[in-house]
Amino acid sequence: MNDYKYDVKSAKAEEFINDREIKDTLKYAEENKTNRTLIESIIKKARERKGISHREAAVLLDCELDDLNEEMFRLARDIKQKIYGNRIVLFAPLYLSNYCVNGCVYCPYHAQNKTIRRKKLSQDEVRAETIALQDMGHKRLALEAGEDPVNNPLEYILECIDTIYSIKHKNGAIRRVNVNIAATGIESYKRLKNAGIGTYILFQETYNKENYLNLHPKGPKHDYAYHTEAMDRAMMGGIDDVGCGVLFGLNLYRYDLVGLLMHAEHLEAVFGVGPHTISVPRICPADDIDVNDFSNAISDEIFNKIIAVIRIAVPYTGMIISTRESAKSRKIALELGISQISGGSSTSVGGYVVPETEDENTAQFDRSDTRTLDQVINWLEELGYIPSFCTACYREGRTGDRFMPLAKSGAIQNCCQPNALITLKEYLEDYASPETKLNGEKLIAEEIKKIPNEKVYNTTVKYLKEIENGARDFRF
Repeated sequence: MNDYKYDVKSAKAEEFINDREIKDTLKYAEENKTNRTLIESIIKKARERKGISHREAAVLLDCELDDLNEEMFRLARDIKQKIYGNRIVLFAPLYLSNYCVNGCVYCPYHAQNKTIRRKKLSQDEVRAETIALQDMGHKRLALEAGEDPVNNPLEYILECIDTIYSIKHKNGAIRRVNVNIAATGIESYKRLKNAGIGTYILFQETYNKENYLNLHPKGPKHDYAYHTEAMDRAMMGGIDDVGCGVLFGLNLYRYDLVGLLMHAEHLEAVFGVGPHTISVPRICPADDIDVNDFSNAISDEIFNKIIAVIRIAVPYTGMIISTRESAKSRKIALELGISQISGGSSTSVGGYVVPETEDENTAQFDRSDTRTLDQVINWLEELGYIPSFCTACYREGRTGDRFMPLAKSGAIQNCCQPNALITLKEYLEDYASPETKLNGEKLIAEEIKKIPNEKVYNTTVKYLKEIENGARDFRF
């Protein structure tokens, strides 16, 4: 591993995620964790909201000066507010199949697991799950499937995408389908792009090659380079919105955070577009998986600092947190940088139509936040956030290098604020409980006053009225 040299623009995984560079970075951070002058200079640079390097981020992560840590958390909150405002995008995962040929030791889908019930949705079941999600109010899905070329070939995924987009039930519609499936080739990514996917999501799990190989002892996912270079192939295949993430707790968190930020820097350097989203899952219990088997599990305090540092280092990226985390944990994470959350989620195959029992377990992981979507939306409203079902940028072609300049400058709020209010209004009219609707109407009345452009304000007012009269699907 040490034979490779660090090159942010290299096409080789071991060069753009370079082990020696990461270890040198960690050593530098350890040496400077109380260097007040350096840390203050990094925070000053970060205030420009243009990001900081992986080495600078590592210093902030290791910082042991309490007052500067507090300043760092304030800065993360400020950056999140300046770029994303108080909007929180909602989505739901849809598990298509838990058949898998890999041997990942942290995932209950691993091929050796004989206790989990294997299941794959038929197209009729995909239809039923989609209608159930639409009837909750969801507009954005993330498709999930194990890696199995026989049971879950690309053709099956493409057929599912086509089925989902074809369904318009009552006032419901899934307007954006993101896809989280195994690493594949350029031609396959082209087919996914042509199918109309939004973001291609692939978690690295860990960037430490030695640990990665141990955690993935069997199956195609064992190939570290092929997996790590997948985002490059996706972008070469025309998918300009990609989503990265690691599973914190599998490896030393400092190493993986640096690797994650180096991956973002690589995509930016080579393609001019960094990750559209970064997810921050933590290892959690699931079927035959015991978190006590993983000695690198991280505390809430460290987890919160990781979120803050990512927000500071990669200010433009959307940050995602799932129902792995409790409501309490998610509340803090929203303040520090998270801009997208799942709500009313099922991590089981077919779990939206028929909630499963313990005896029929098909779930990938246990949920900590089991609230309904309506309960999550009401909670967000009470916290002062605008729950958003907006998919306008994707549908208007504001993706990749057309989206990033808007996100980096904060100009995206000129579209996002009114679009969030419009999509929330749709939810309130079609799906909300009386309490959620009342709170939502109050929120819209307050937030619409903050739209500075008179023309946009007047158009938003017009759209909101038309939604009350039965019209749907407006966007800026």
